[in-house]
Amino acid sequence: MKHLNIFLVAILFIVGVGVSNAQDKNNPWSIEVGVNAVDFFPIEKTDDGRFPATTKGGIFTEYFNANDHWNMIPTLSELKIGKYLDNGFTFAMAGSFNKISRVGDESANDLSYIGVDGEIKYSFRELLNDCWFAPYLGVGGGYTWVDNIGFGTANGILGVDFWVAENLALSAQSTYKHSFEDNYGATHFQHTLGIKFKFGGKDTDGDGIYDYEDECPETPGLEEFNGCPDTDGDGIEDRNDECPNTPGLPEFNGCPDTDGDGIPDHLDACPNTAGLAEYNGCPDTDGDGVPDNEDECPTVAGPKENNGCPWPDRDGDSVPDNVDECPDVAGTVANNGCPEVSEAIRKALSSYAKTILFDTGKSTIKSISAGVLNDIYGIMEEYPNARFLVEGHTDNTGSEGFNMTLSKSRANSVVDYLTEKGVDAGRLDSTGYGEQNPLDSNNTKEGRANNRRVEISHIK
Repeated sequence: MKHLNIFLVAILFIVGVGVSNAQDKNNPWSIEVGVNAVDFFPIEKTDDGRFPATTKGGIFTEYFNANDHWNMIPTLSELKIGKYLDNGFTFAMAGSFNKISRVGDESANDLSYIGVDGEIKYSFRELLNDCWFAPYLGVGGGYTWVDNIGFGTANGILGVDFWVAENLALSAQSTYKHSFEDNYGATHFQHTLGIKFKFGGKDTDGDGIYDYEDECPETPGLEEFNGCPDTDGDGIEDRNDECPNTPGLPEFNGCPDTDGDGIPDHLDACPNTAGLAEYNGCPDTDGDGVPDNEDECPTVAGPKENNGCPWPDRDGDSVPDNVDECPDVAGTVANNGCPEVSEAIRKALSSYAKTILFDTGKSTIKSISAGVLNDIYGIMEEYPNARFLVEGHTDNTGSEGFNMTLSKSRANSVVDYLTEKGVDAGRLDSTGYGEQNPLDSNNTKEGRANNRRVEISHIK
């Protein structure tokens, strides 16, 4: 009963896999029920990996010896759910149960057998023009329980489907299950014989014509047009009608000429306003060489490069927006429309930077420095095209190598903080000088404190 419960859980899992996936092509799903036979012959190999002399034919010596080696029960014992993938490939999940009374040439005490397997199979049916005889090959893997012992298997599959009707087939399959356990001669064959039913065909547009016969499967249509519509009722089906939603004339392939300019609507970029052929049926009201349908300012002349509109200057700094690197901030012509960084601002940045504090011997910034870093960020945002260099410096406490690494890490920490706030990383460079450029003597506490600093300078 314990193993039967496991089998039922496996079946529920398989069905769950089946219903949780989206359908694909016509009748992509299949369900198969049948019987299975388990053959554990031969049960072992010699130490050098060969089969014993009594089995010179290898694993196929007793392949067809159903009377002596096959284990079967007189009931439906196999369930399989399959999903067609593409190009002849199918994925399936299979569940089976059995009773093992023979393990090779030895008797067994009706050991329970439960198998749960996944399969990837390739059918030759499409290559055989949907022949009723459809052999297939496959590989897979699964897990098998024999009594209280479970083991994984790698599977090789050979089978054939005999399609007796469009959606119904008899299926015969032989699976070689190679186990990585030796209990009960765990490597074995499992043969199945079942009835397979494929289903899932769909009529997406609900016009009574299945998708595989419907030439317009996503649009309701008429049988006389193989499932395609004639929306405007002009006698030209939509596939051949260049204006399927508007009744038209045959000479214009179903399209009208609403504005009467001699250009049918389907070729007329301005079908409701008479225009010129050189502009595909559109006028040029302001005469700037940009037709109205492409002109964002059709009554005011402007260059084609700006879609027919005059160039704006939003910030009023006499630098047109198309060449202004800071179009929303007034600047100078010499600086491409961006404000110049003044000497006072440079000094303020340098002064702020020197007050940034770090944890002792580390590159982590103390929270007390968040205010000054935010002030630095605010200054940088006022000069959106300016670039800056962040320098790290230390006193002479510790080794030169440690101080050099620490200075670079502290400069990087400041860069990281500012980029996380929103400064473009391309505007910031960083370097470290260790103890090389002291501002004060390292012989006093105050001097060392002055030498432990960050400096920020404007890159011109």
